[in-house]
Amino acid sequence: MPDRADFMSVYTSVSQQQLEQFLQQYDVGALEHFEGISAGIENTNYFVDTRRDGQLQRFVLTLFETYTFEEMPYFLNLMQHLSRAGVPSARPIPSLNGELLLRLNDKPAALVERLNGGDIEQPEEPQVTAIGRAMAQMHLAGKDFSGHRDNCRSFAWWEEALERLADKLPSADSQLIRHEIDHQRKAQRDTLPSGVIHADLFHDNALFAEDGSLAGIIDFYFACNDAFLYDIAVALNDWCSDSEGQLDANLCRHYLDAYQDLRPLSHSEKALFTTMLRAGALRFWLSRLIDAHFPREGEDTHIKDPDQFKRILLQRIEAEPELQPLVA
Repeated sequence: MPDRADFMSVYTSVSQQQLEQFLQQYDVGALEHFEGISAGIENTNYFVDTRRDGQLQRFVLTLFETYTFEEMPYFLNLMQHLSRAGVPSARPIPSLNGELLLRLNDKPAALVERLNGGDIEQPEEPQVTAIGRAMAQMHLAGKDFSGHRDNCRSFAWWEEALERLADKLPSADSQLIRHEIDHQRKAQRDTLPSGVIHADLFHDNALFAEDGSLAGIIDFYFACNDAFLYDIAVALNDWCSDSEGQLDANLCRHYLDAYQDLRPLSHSEKALFTTMLRAGALRFWLSRLIDAHFPREGEDTHIKDPDQFKRILLQRIEAEPELQPLVA
């Protein structure tokens, strides 16, 4: 993963004057410093420091580039719900009027607390254990969340993405994607326990304090209602894969053991474990292909390597018999 300091994703520029006017709607004090950051590739993000009563306060400002004002309450209300439930995560800041969502440069915008921690380049057993437990906490805490949002990166989007990429890909890649979509359609996903999931819990979406403890999970803007196992699979493909896409069995066991201490997997989840690993790889291969072939204009943006998830998908298909015992 690129280091956060090396790249930025800024699609909508914000001036100091605009930001100062925006912050007047919050009880956060005066602007002291702000800078664009690389927290994700979908939205515009800034670190924002203010000073209130002599105390430095640190936030993340996000301008949402693709979501409408009507779509945003699901994500921000969920973040507030999880934070109140004790899930280690970033808390959205209400305005003076109690609103979590405001407008900046004609875009939906939110101010969120900046967690005191940093991301990690190479996850090890303690971090993997912590994130497995935190995901289980999140899945359990989401059971009494009233909002609902379908997964916007599931079957219909896979088909649409393949159609858009039709004249961009080698025939072998198109055939592999077609074969995998067909394989996924045969899986009985409706038998899987489901609820609120993060759907994008890569290791650069979790921050760790200097003492190694989990400061919190960030970037909930692909959160949705879907199978818990899919969420687990997306995380395992990132947290527990080496540079060649091979899953580290030891890291996987630490993750799964920590998760199952709070929420044991069902029989249906165990049966579809490898299928969901493949689904997670397919989704991110497709989204990175779309980003690479149809880049969005931005002041300073970066695109991640699609081939990483092609390798992961191929490895999950090849190693399916060896991976199933991880959940035996």
